[in-house]
Amino acid sequence: MRIDVLTILPDVVESFASASLLGKARRSGVLDIRVHDIRDAATDVHRSVDDAPFGGGAGMVLKPEPIFDTVDRVDPPRPLIYLSPAGPVFCQADAHRLAGGGGFSLLCGRFEGIDERVRAHLVDEELSIGDYVLAGGEVAAAVVLEAVGRLVPGVLGNLESVADESFSDGLLEYPHYTRPAEYRGWVIPEVLRSGNHARIERWRLAQSLARTARIRPDLMEVRGGLGEDDHRLLDEFGLEVDP
Repeated sequence: MRIDVLTILPDVVESFASASLLGKARRSGVLDIRVHDIRDAATDVHRSVDDAPFGGGAGMVLKPEPIFDTVDRVDPPRPLIYLSPAGPVFCQADAHRLAGGGGFSLLCGRFEGIDERVRAHLVDEELSIGDYVLAGGEVAAAVVLEAVGRLVPGVLGNLESVADESFSDGLLEYPHYTRPAEYRGWVIPEVLRSGNHARIERWRLAQSLARTARIRPDLMEVRGGLGEDDHRLLDEFGLEVDP
C-alpha cells in the first residue's frame, strides 16, 4: 500500500514512519510511505509556502501554488485527505476503510490552515483526530499512519490481535494479564488459569461489556445498550454497571 504525506516538516513524519512497526513494514516493502516537502515546490529563494490572509487577521496561511504543484509533480494516491480540526473525527472504521483501499494521501496543514481553494478543488475529504487545535497536521498524520498501517495485511505478525482489540466490535478491550500470576499480593483472575477456553472467552466478553458501559457509555449507546443476554453474562461473573 502506498501512502503519501505532504508537509512542510518532512523530518518529523519521516522519523515516525521509519521507526518500529511502520519502519519495519517500509523496509520489507509492505508499506510504501512517501513523504514530500511542500517547500520543494516554492519558487523564491526563501522557499516561502505561506502568506498573510486577505482581509487581515492573525497568523499565516499556506499558499495554494506549492500544494497544487506538489500534487501535480508526485501524483499521490487518492483520496487526498486534509488533516483539519474541522473534519469528522477519525475512528477505527475510517482506519479499516483506508486500510482496505489501494492507498491514500495526507495533507498536513500549518499556521492558520490552507488556502480555501486547496480545500475546495484539490482535497477529497477531511479528517480530525479530536476536538482540539494543534500547530500542524504532522502529529495527526502519525496517528493515521499508525492506525491504518497496522491493519494492512503483512504489517502485524499476529492477525488475531487486530480482530480482538478495542473498537473492533464496538467495545473496549478486556483486561490483560501476564506473568507472574501473583504480584505484590495481586492475583490474576482464576478463570484465566482454568484452561477452559470457552469460559475465558465469556469472561473476556463480560469484562469488555462492563468496561465499555462504565468508561465509554457513548459507545454502549451506539451499540444499543446492554441486552438481556449481556446482563446475564455480567451477572455470571459478578460484574455490575450503572443502570
